[in-house]
Amino acid sequence: MNRSARRYSGLFFLALILPVLASAPVRAQESQSATLAKELVALLDQAKLDSIAARETQPDGYVAALYYPGMQLLVVAARYKEPVLLNERIAKKEYRETYIDLNSAGLPNTKCLVMDPGADGLKAKRDEGKAWDSFEGTGGKEIQFNGDWKAQKLSEDEYTKAFADADARYAKILRALIAQLKKPRT
Repeated sequence: MNRSARRYSGLFFLALILPVLASAPVRAQESQSATLAKELVALLDQAKLDSIAARETQPDGYVAALYYPGMQLLVVAARYKEPVLLNERIAKKEYRETYIDLNSAGLPNTKCLVMDPGADGLKAKRDEGKAWDSFEGTGGKEIQFNGDWKAQKLSEDEYTKAFADADARYAKILRALIAQLKKPRT
């Protein structure tokens, strides 16, 4: 085959394949938190734990999670007025108690709650018949990621931005919890 014939056969192939590629549905990108949630769950399963807690980057900031194997993750992040108490609880591996303290007595304007049914990271929309993720940010407003932004009095753009912000915050929390689980055991 000469050079011109190869060029035309290559162009013919592109002419055939481009319409197929162009008409293929665009797949939604997986959230930042999806991979991290799966990693956290695997580490919790491996360690045979149903809860975990850690300090966050700020001196009085903490994160904690309750894990219901195969079902869901409940996660809280907040600042705490008595950091010494939570530091002691974490040092003693009293993770469930830390979660309870943070959820009940974390400083209200700093608290963030995540409900992740499926323990698989946040998803902007759930399949029909399945529970959806929800996120309550530091402003106290809860967003349900069920794909129905209108019922929550949001525009589609506001819903998409809220999802991106919640997913980024959840990913940061998950990283802190994963780091705690990866610390050498003493």
